[in-house]
Amino acid sequence: MFSFLSKTLSTALIIISTNLPLFSQSPSLFCDASSFNEPHAHTGVVSPFQPGDPKITLDQKATAVLNSGKPYQTQTTAGETGGRGLVVQDIHADTSIVWGRILDYDNYANMVPKTISSSNYRIEKNPKGGGKQHSQTIYTRMTVGFPMLKLEFFIKHLHFPDLDSLTWTLDYSKNSDFNDSCGYWYVIPHPQKPGWTRVFYSVEVSMYDWVPKFVMDFMSSKALTDATNWLKKYSEIEAAKNPSPSTSGNVSNEPDVKVVEDKKVRKFLHKLFHHDIYEVGGGKEKRRVIDDAQEEDGNNIRVIHVSWIRLFLIISCILLAIFNIYLFSTMTAKTKIS
Repeated sequence: MFSFLSKTLSTALIIISTNLPLFSQSPSLFCDASSFNEPHAHTGVVSPFQPGDPKITLDQKATAVLNSGKPYQTQTTAGETGGRGLVVQDIHADTSIVWGRILDYDNYANMVPKTISSSNYRIEKNPKGGGKQHSQTIYTRMTVGFPMLKLEFFIKHLHFPDLDSLTWTLDYSKNSDFNDSCGYWYVIPHPQKPGWTRVFYSVEVSMYDWVPKFVMDFMSSKALTDATNWLKKYSEIEAAKNPSPSTSGNVSNEPDVKVVEDKKVRKFLHKLFHHDIYEVGGGKEKRRVIDDAQEEDGNNIRVIHVSWIRLFLIISCILLAIFNIYLFSTMTAKTKIS
């Protein structure tokens, strides 16, 4: 009886596992894979942000929230992007330090919540940059992780130093797991506090129907305050390392040593638990090497994702096969004795 059940289960699992290959280019069982080499399904469904002052009026209530160290949430009012959620945050660090953290995309996995990997795959300088023209375009590949789900997307950032702004959309020449995304940073010296910075942040993300609701909720609400929280934390850590006369004093709400140790722990856990598997000519290379190679010749390179469900099915089949062998050997031994 046990032998019959085990054989039936193993047969069923083999059928399932053969229809769900162990290795796939899809990061999820529910969607098509993102692709570095294939274009996105469209060239934009949400209106991109415009650089410059968001023209937000901060009343006494907003100022009180900001003075307490917390982010203040409001809405944009200007142009086609009016009505979007916007977060304002005061940071005890110079604007140059804050911009340094924002533009440090290769280090986002160590700073930004839910970010598994991030790296630039192309940077283009604009020779006509200045004034209302962007100075450079930064193309970044990112992966964010949620329980049982990874989402990879490709971002095109436009930096406007003279307008104190950075805007972004998807890079539509590549296929992302987001339907669409656009966002905006506006970074200025604090109007009353020397050595401080005031940042404005807004983002809009359009997700596909198969994305779970908890991911939608995170991307539409919590991601706003999380973005300014990590920026405040790591900007103030950097400011504490090289304090200027205007930023001297208590920079962070928590001790610097504790913050640095927390960063080391997060970095260690990130390396321990987040390792994508890559195949580049039969060997393993770092992500930046892969990105450079894919930019030159993406046809010979595959990014391979391992599904835990497929892995579980294969292991189950192996265990059931071992159990079948054990039952067969036991029955054979009993037959010989009898």
